[in-house]
This record gives sequence, C-alpha cells and structure tokens, in this order.
Amino acid sequence: MDRMTVPVEAPVGRRGRRQWLRMFVVGLALWLATVVIILVTGNPNLVPTLVLLGSFLVPVTFVAWAFAHRDTGEVTAGLVFSTFVTGGVLGVLASSVLEAYLLRPSAALFVGVGLIEEAAKLAALALLTRHLAHKSIRDGMILGAAVGFGFAAFESAGYAFTALFTVNGLSLMQVVQTEILRGLLAPVGHGLWTAILGGVLFAPSTRAHFRVGLRLLLTFLGVSLLHALWDSMHNIALTLTLLLTEGESYRSTPNGWLVSPTAAQVRLLPVIEWGGLALVSLIGIGWLLLEWRAGRRRPPRETGWRVPTGALAVAPPR
Repeated sequence: MDRMTVPVEAPVGRRGRRQWLRMFVVGLALWLATVVIILVTGNPNLVPTLVLLGSFLVPVTFVAWAFAHRDTGEVTAGLVFSTFVTGGVLGVLASSVLEAYLLRPSAALFVGVGLIEEAAKLAALALLTRHLAHKSIRDGMILGAAVGFGFAAFESAGYAFTALFTVNGLSLMQVVQTEILRGLLAPVGHGLWTAILGGVLFAPSTRAHFRVGLRLLLTFLGVSLLHALWDSMHNIALTLTLLLTEGESYRSTPNGWLVSPTAAQVRLLPVIEWGGLALVSLIGIGWLLLEWRAGRRRPPRETGWRVPTGALAVAPPR
C-alpha cells in the first residue's frame, strides 16, 4: 500500500533562510530611527510607531526564521500570518476575560495565569489549524510558535503603552526600556512554550481529529509551570534573598511593613532573579530541541480522547 503523499514546497535556499536576518536589521534600524526622531522633535504622533515596531520586531523575526524550516507546503505564509495575528489576538482576549473572572490575588495567582494563557493559546492553535491534512511535529511547533509570538507581541504592545504613563506623566524612556527588555526575552517566553505544545498536539493528530492524551496533558502542565515560574521569579527571588541573608530591617508604614534592603540584599536579588529566569529558559530550550529532533522520527501511537476537527478524513490510496 502506497503512503499518502503530502505536497511539499521546494527547499528554501540560503538566501531565503537569511530573510529573517535582513528583516530584523531593517526593523531595528527603523525602530532606532524612530527613537532618535522622537527625542529630537518631541512629536507624540510617532509613539504608536515606536511601540508597534518594538513590540513586533523580535516576534515577527523569529516567526520568519521558523517559517523557513517548515516541513510541508501546507504551512504557507498566509497560514503563518493568520496564526500569528488571529491566534495572538484570540489568546490575549480569552486570557483577559478568564483571568478577570477566575483569578484573585493569592499565592497561586501566577499558576492560574500560566494555566489560563497556555490553554488559550493551545485552543487558538487547534482552531486555526484544524483543517490541515498533514500534521507533523515540526509544523506544529512552527505554528505554535506563531501563535505564541503573536500573543507576546500584542501583550508587549500593551505593556509598552502602559509604560508611557507613569506617576510623573509621559515617559519615553520607560517605553524604550520595556520594549528592549521584552524584546530580548521574547524568544524564551510565549513563543517557546506554545511551540512545544504545538509539536505535541500535532504528533498523534490527523486531518479528521486531534488526539488529546496523557502526553499532551503532561506537556500542557509542564509549560504552564514554566510560565508560572517565569512570571513569579521576582517574588521567588525576593523570598530567597530574605531567607539567605541576615540583617534586613523592617519599618512600619500605613500599608503594613516595608523592607529596607541591605547592600548585600541589593546585590543578591538580581543574581537570583536573573539566574532563575536563565534556568527556566534553558529548561524550555532543551525541551524544545528534544521535540524538534523527535520530528525526524515517526511519532509513537497514542491513546486518548479524539476531538473531531470538522474536516473529512482522506483515506490513503491502495
């Protein structure tokens, strides 16, 4: 019995694979030019240009790089653009609604954030890719990364606009600092976590159904935990700093107790915080590489709940 053939596009040449680099360099130059012109002219009409360029530059660049490594011709530029924009917006909107109604300030707040946001992105990915005839691990990772980076881009734009308005009024430097920080961290955040989920979702799935089994559930819980650790790392670092040092002093304020940090604590806190973020990033990158390499092998059979995609299954020719 012959195996079903899947349309495959011609291999992407070296020049095509470097398109992402040219895109990044040009985008970065435009963003820097926008910063300089705003500082020189003080024109507030350029602020949206600054925010949008800064928020979307790194996510779009990484999606372009991933697109050059797709498995099949079904993963077109239009599909990647749709998953990036539509998936990102759907994820942000769904997360905002669910977090507003389900979450309250507590020690488990960031765990809830991780679960909700990863579930929203996974649902958006499944919705937008349900009609694909061939679902390979690598294509799932690429499309998952597109949804995750879209989510990160729109979220970063929101943070940047919020940073514009501080207690002292309009703050351009706050916007620049926010966009630089979130741009540098974007590749090891939402895009990374949803790429892992996308590969595991696609591995046992077909045109007719997604298969939701134990492996997908454990992967979802795992990336949600990485997400929660990432978001709560400042609080974790603060707690560890207080536990590992002595001599901290407290003073009463109208709102409770305020810690007056010692010099040792000021030095130790960023070390623990950034070290924790680096550890979470390395775990995520290592996990991603293992899934990417698994894309070369035939995925094992997996049992689980079969969720219909609404597409008709195509039987392979005899």
